[in-house]
Amino acid sequence: MANNTDEIRSTLNDLIQTLKDGEEGFRAAAGKLKEHGLRSQFEDFASQRARFAAELQGQVSQIGGKPETSGSTAGALHRGWVDIKNAVAGNDDHSILVEAERAEDAAVKSYRDAMSKDLPSDIRGMIEQQYREIQSAHHTVRALRDRESTTSTATGTPRAY
Repeated sequence: MANNTDEIRSTLNDLIQTLKDGEEGFRAAAGKLKEHGLRSQFEDFASQRARFAAELQGQVSQIGGKPETSGSTAGALHRGWVDIKNAVAGNDDHSILVEAERAEDAAVKSYRDAMSKDLPSDIRGMIEQQYREIQSAHHTVRALRDRESTTSTATGTPRAY
């Protein structure tokens, strides 16, 4: 078990920033997606990230730390880049899904990094459970991206969900 409370707080706060970035990114993407089913799915992912962040914020408080309340500067810059790319690309659903899948790669990596650390078993268990759901969301976004790519290429038009 980790004895370094500062390292535990730092690890949890890094995940909170990742989750806040994801929440904001999914909400922003949901507002740009044309297909109602995709918008709804992305709103669900945003809510999931908010719930996960709140759970980890509670853990940081329990160990005497100050939990992060916002995303990272890098996440904000990434969202800005997505806005620019989408403006140029015509804001199509496939482009948004490609960027969402790329962001999910980063979220999965953040969780893997956290799980490589020596953490108390209760915190590790929470992170592992969240990781499984993050992975599931990642797989869903990838499948949606692939389906949108296949459908758009085959028909020349976006798929109706």
